[in-house]
Amino acid sequence: MTFTKPSPAAPFNIGTRGSPLALAQAHETRARLMKAFDLPIEAFAICVIKVTGDAIQDRPLKEIGGKGLFTREIEEALLDGSIDIAVHSMKDMPVEQPGGLLLNTYLPREDVRDAFVSLKAKGLNDLAQGATVGTSSLRRRSQLLAKRPDLNIVEFRGNVQTRLKKLADGVAEATFLAMAGLNRLDMTDVPRTAIAPEEMLPAVAQGAIGIERRGDDSRAAEMLEAIHDGPTGQRLAAERAFLAALDGSCETPIGGLAELDGGALRLRGEILRTDGTAVFTDDMNGAIEDGATMGREMAAGLLEQAGPNFF
Repeated sequence: MTFTKPSPAAPFNIGTRGSPLALAQAHETRARLMKAFDLPIEAFAICVIKVTGDAIQDRPLKEIGGKGLFTREIEEALLDGSIDIAVHSMKDMPVEQPGGLLLNTYLPREDVRDAFVSLKAKGLNDLAQGATVGTSSLRRRSQLLAKRPDLNIVEFRGNVQTRLKKLADGVAEATFLAMAGLNRLDMTDVPRTAIAPEEMLPAVAQGAIGIERRGDDSRAAEMLEAIHDGPTGQRLAAERAFLAALDGSCETPIGGLAELDGGALRLRGEILRTDGTAVFTDDMNGAIEDGATMGREMAAGLLEQAGPNFF
C-alpha cells in the first residue's frame, strides 16, 4: 500500500444522490472499501449532493436535459475536491465523462432484469385493454407499445418509493422497476414479476454500480482497484460501446445486454421507434476482449437496418 489510509480525522468522502437506492449503493461501496482496507466506518463520509434530475419531477428527462441531470452536480463536487469518489447507477451515466474524471471501477452486477410491478396484475398479459401503465423510461415505453399498443402509458418519475405510492393512489395499474434496485433495497414485499431479457431487453448497464474519480488521484485509484469487479467491467465495455456508437441518450429507446460464458461474450442489442411501431434487434457472440468492437459493430448494423430516418 503506497497511500495514507483514510481515518476518522481525515475521512474519505463518497459523493452520492440522496435517494434511498443511491444511498444503499454508496453504503455498499463504503462497506467494500472498509473490508478491503480494514477501516472503521468513521473513516468514510457519505456526502449527499442534490442533483437537478431529482429536483425536477414533473417533466420527462428528455425535456430537461437527459442523463447528465443525475450526475452534473456530483461531478462538479468531484472536480473541485469536495468529494473523493462518486457512486452512480451506471444506467444513468452518459457515455462520456467530463475532462479530468475517470469511470473505470464497477461493483459486482446485480440482477439485470426489469420487474413488472402491480397491485392488481401478475404480468403484462393480465392487464385489460387500455390499462394505464406508468413509466419514465423511453425504452420501456417503446417496448410496451411494441407488445401492447392498446395501453395508456403515462409519465411516472420519482424514486422507488414515490412510484409505489403512485400505484397505491391509482395513478396507474402497473409500472416497471429494476430488479436490482428492489434487491438492493431489500424490498421483498413489493409485488413484482421479473421479466426475462428475452421478453424485455434491459437498459444498457442496468444493475451495475460505477464509481468515478479524478484522473490524477492515485490514492483513490489504488483503493478502487481493490474493489473493482472485472467481469462487470468486461460486460459494460461492450454495452457502453454499443450505446456510445448509437449516441444513446434519454431521447433514444435502446436496450442492450452483454453476458459472459467462459471466455466468450454474448451481446444482445435493440433499438426501437418511440411509438413501438418498429423494432430492430441483433445478437452476437465473440471473445471477451472484443466486446467493445462488437458493441460498435452491432450499433452500426442496427442503424443500417433502421435507415437514416429511424429516430
